[in-house]
Amino acid sequence: MTILSFLNQKGGVGKTTLSIHIATALAEHGTVLLVDADPQGSALDWKAQRTEDSKFPVIGLPKPTLHREVSALGQNYDWIVIDGPPRGNELAKSAVAASDIVLIPVQPSPFDIWAAQDILDILDECRVVYPNVEARFIINRLFVGTKLGAEVNEVLAGLPIPVLQTAIRNRTEYAKAVREGKTALETEPSSAAASDISALAHEIQALREKEAHHAAIG
Repeated sequence: MTILSFLNQKGGVGKTTLSIHIATALAEHGTVLLVDADPQGSALDWKAQRTEDSKFPVIGLPKPTLHREVSALGQNYDWIVIDGPPRGNELAKSAVAASDIVLIPVQPSPFDIWAAQDILDILDECRVVYPNVEARFIINRLFVGTKLGAEVNEVLAGLPIPVLQTAIRNRTEYAKAVREGKTALETEPSSAAASDISALAHEIQALREKEAHHAAIG
């Protein structure tokens, strides 16, 4: 079982959309549990909009005891994907403590870059007790060829956490699909949006395999 969380102390960076889409992509190759740790319950709202069964269950667990409860709840799954809270330090710390991999979505915006330091501080604090948590930035809602798009890569390269190679471009397919309780992988499986998500899921799986290899030889 691998626990993957999407976290950022800034709201509106696309954590829920990414969580839903990556859970769907990972469910193509294994069993997945999506945990909504956001008190707003956006992932649960998405599930409620569906008119057909999803490939994975969604549960709400916006509690600071998340790290103590989630493993038992997800012991029969290959992946647990956590849609983390905006703000709320205790909840965020609990999500980090529960996780094997933390992905930090950042939009090409000065506000998002400035806010990234908040989650880095939480990671540093948690790693004193949980030193094996892997963390990566994921650039989300990227407008290709823009000055801000180039700048966000430069700024993140100077921070102590690597950036995933896959960036998720700003595409309307994501929002359209989510409004229907679906994902772009379901509504437009041949689209560029679906291709971006599949590439991200592949990179996440490769990261898991790399970390499992290191753990086996370490």
